[in-house]
Amino acid sequence: MTPDERHQLARALAAMNLPHPLLDPRVRRRRRFGMLFMIACCVGLAAWIAILVLTLPGHFTSRGWQAAWVGLDIAELAGFAATAWAAWHQRQIVIFLMIITGTLLLCDAWFDVALDYGSSDFAISIATAVLVEIPIAFLLFSAARRLVRVTVESLMQVTGVHGPVPPLWRIPLFADGLEECLPARLRSPEARPNVTAAQGPSSLVIR
Repeated sequence: MTPDERHQLARALAAMNLPHPLLDPRVRRRRRFGMLFMIACCVGLAAWIAILVLTLPGHFTSRGWQAAWVGLDIAELAGFAATAWAAWHQRQIVIFLMIITGTLLLCDAWFDVALDYGSSDFAISIATAVLVEIPIAFLLFSAARRLVRVTVESLMQVTGVHGPVPPLWRIPLFADGLEECLPARLRSPEARPNVTAAQGPSSLVIR
């Protein structure tokens, strides 16, 4: 058998032995619930933002100021430590931890700049955000993205899908129909997804 024929056989066997996760009714119910929950969160948060805009005072004195900032820095320290541990042991959770730590850094930068606006510390907050917090967060997000792409590339090699790694926003969640994400000129003629989700969260098409 040629290498291409072996890859085709491997994909066919994988499709037979590994049914699509969305064929499980429990997973489909969870997916529907998750999508409805996210929609409800968007609506609720939009309403809450409107309430805050209309009701929050322009000035507020807090008794928990020290605890809030020290707590945020402790969370960042924990994020960096956990990320370092996961990177050292080469665990997939490092992607998750990188995103969390980068998000904490952006939150720190936002609150520094927003709360110091108009004060003598505003210039220091801007410099810290631009030179330290935002660049480190960007590096963490970029590293997480790169690791996801390397993982997808490894999956493509194992399953015999040839070509560059597609953009992450085009890659199916369960990698089903992964080859269809490639440009048409790079797809093999027989490339067809076995199961795809279509027409909403509860409808499946089996090919």
